[in-house]
Amino acid sequence: MRKKRRVLLPVLWMLFICVVCTGCPDPGILDNIPRDFALARGMEEESSAEDKVEEEAPIPEVCFLMEEAGSYAYDNLNEAEQLWYRDMERILGGFKEQEELSKEGFEAGLDEGNVDRIFQCVLSDHPELFYVEGYSYTKYTRGDKLVSIEFSGTYNMDVDMAEKRREEIEAAAAQILAGIDSGASEYDKVKYVYDTIIRNTDYDMSAPDNQNIYSVFVHHFSVCQGYAKAVQYLLNRLGVECMLVLGTVETGEGHAWNLVKVDGEYYYLDATWGDVSYQMEDITPTLESDQIPMPEINYDYLNVTTEEILRTHSIKGEIPMPLCTATEANYYVREGALFDSYDRDRIAALFLRTEETGREDVTVKCADIACYEEILNALIEEQEIFDYLEEGEDKIAYAQNEKQLSLTFWVTNE
Repeated sequence: MRKKRRVLLPVLWMLFICVVCTGCPDPGILDNIPRDFALARGMEEESSAEDKVEEEAPIPEVCFLMEEAGSYAYDNLNEAEQLWYRDMERILGGFKEQEELSKEGFEAGLDEGNVDRIFQCVLSDHPELFYVEGYSYTKYTRGDKLVSIEFSGTYNMDVDMAEKRREEIEAAAAQILAGIDSGASEYDKVKYVYDTIIRNTDYDMSAPDNQNIYSVFVHHFSVCQGYAKAVQYLLNRLGVECMLVLGTVETGEGHAWNLVKVDGEYYYLDATWGDVSYQMEDITPTLESDQIPMPEINYDYLNVTTEEILRTHSIKGEIPMPLCTATEANYYVREGALFDSYDRDRIAALFLRTEETGREDVTVKCADIACYEEILNALIEEQEIFDYLEEGEDKIAYAQNEKQLSLTFWVTNE
């Protein structure tokens, strides 16, 4: 009896090579502030207090702020900074210009050097301020003493266009949110948003509006900051605490992802790096086929610890991040796919559960490098992976993520 030919197709997963988001911010700078935006970088207009003239200008009575917005950045400011945060929040949310920052802030020791950091905190908490491009301010002095600062938002569209786009965003978001029960667990809400954003968005550096949520909800093309802000927007709407995180990846390029709070514990989440179509730049099949069908989603960056995220990311920015050590809401822990040794019974049960849920790919996550090497040798070198497949499944592709100690397998039989 002739033995069937069984083939393993290794795939080079760009995840551990350094995927970068070149359209993303420099560390600590939200990238919806143009780098050459002078007034946001200290070239403020200066006037004397005697020259200050109060002028009444018509201000649109609008408010773009979302009731469910997070407050993580706000909560990390002191009381004086929170005064100016609320001022800027009101100004930017109301599409306003030339409004005075609270004098109590000056009395508490704030000055123009605090403006940029507080502005960044406002945008960090409010992904719904998609139309804000930057800011400017005018300072008023009496002699050498700073007595007043008038703050203005700068906007990349007029209020009518912003209102139209907000309606489009809200309609798209409502359609997505209708797919998850409001009584679902926080873990299920986070996983649902992670999956949905990835399935409905393609990474494209040339996408219009790619630094804000409009690119994701309407165009369905974006870059890392668009992904991260859309995740934040949806999870805040679902009552899950979620924040924007700014930093870099291994090459030093700017990147954006999220911090989420699940059942009282903090975790990191990176939907951009969870998008397999973004990660797969090169594939190296062992057969003559030009392409191998790929799974849609990689879960290596769904609810991970600080230790795990720092293997590939560096956290920057103005807002301090907590030390994330919890693992209960990690995807692989929840799905029973985290291994500390090669356990054949558990591997078989994992493949069976995966088949029963209709997924076409299986990922095995290892607790340490010794486990990773053990499972890699057994499943790949010894080809024991075929022991866990159905009859006739004789061609399987696999991808390795050495940084996150995971192996993903999927059948490629036609």
